[in-house]
Amino acid sequence: MSDEGWYIDPFGRHEARWISDGTPTSLVRDGAVESQDPPPSTPVEGALQRVSESPAADGNDLKRADDSETAGYDPDQLTDRASEAIDGIPGF
Repeated sequence: MSDEGWYIDPFGRHEARWISDGTPTSLVRDGAVESQDPPPSTPVEGALQRVSESPAADGNDLKRADDSETAGYDPDQLTDRASEAIDGIPGF
């Protein structure tokens, strides 16, 4: 078995688990968050299912920091809202 890449976690503990040379590793992924979780000692049963990867974004959805005013954002208003939110947290 020479499977390599992201596969649906065969143990059902995470969304995906990195498989290296057909062996589950401790590298796991839930959504876009990667972490470590050693695989159980039980053997993998059944066929591995490769995770379908999303195509890479072309960057059209990114905004430049210096475009914030043209995008309708008022930095002062955002600062005020952030301050109000922090003031509403007990202990601050």
